[in-house]
Amino acid sequence: MAPILEVKNIEKHFGDTQVLRDISFSLEKGQAVSIIGSSGSGKTTLLRCLNFLETPDHGTILVGGEVLFDASDPATQLEREIRRKRLHFGLVFQSFNLFPQYTALENVTLAPELLARERPDYKQNRRRIHDGIRAEGEALLEQIGLADRMGNYPHQLSGGQCQRVAIARALALRPDILCFDEPTSALDPELTGEVLRVIRALAEQKTTMVIVTHEMAFARDVADQVIFMDGGVIVEQGDPEQVINRPREERTRQFLSRFAGR
Repeated sequence: MAPILEVKNIEKHFGDTQVLRDISFSLEKGQAVSIIGSSGSGKTTLLRCLNFLETPDHGTILVGGEVLFDASDPATQLEREIRRKRLHFGLVFQSFNLFPQYTALENVTLAPELLARERPDYKQNRRRIHDGIRAEGEALLEQIGLADRMGNYPHQLSGGQCQRVAIARALALRPDILCFDEPTSALDPELTGEVLRVIRALAEQKTTMVIVTHEMAFARDVADQVIFMDGGVIVEQGDPEQVINRPREERTRQFLSRFAGR
């Protein structure tokens, strides 16, 4: 069986600056990979390439054995195809990006509602489809501990609650792979734990995830593999215990030394 995600030889330039160089890794269904590294190492750009918010200059991306992107094949880069392929991935941003004019529940159900309108049976079954989407949204908010906040607007929620709504919103489209871009970096320290607990629960439920994080203990404990990036390349990857506790590369040891004793 093919891995759920295969990333092969991805490269990306911004002008004359190469920000990703020969990035390759794979992920089995139900696994989580933590990506660590300093700011500017290419972690966020890699996530944006996976979600087709950036177009790689070289390489291929496969999900479930299907080639979603091939830099040498223009047919895989058509906008109408890219829109469909984005549905394989859910992305949780650093800064929530919730719509302020919508409630928590409306933020979660908006994208599924818009997609449902493209269904050929939408007009005939509009009420049933709407009720089903709403029920799924309510179940997701209950799952992440926000059953009593469904009618609240983002300004009525804490940062941690907003981030949990963002996680529910990403899950609402039932992606094959859920991606997190430093999900706690915009939070006060006391709110970080509640978001990490939700992600940890998703890992225990075998949700396939790619997690960019600066929380080293969390990266080690929640992931099946860890990737350390520096200067746009993968310096080291492997078992979390080995990479974080017994790194082989000097550059990895230098990076992790900053977190010693935390």
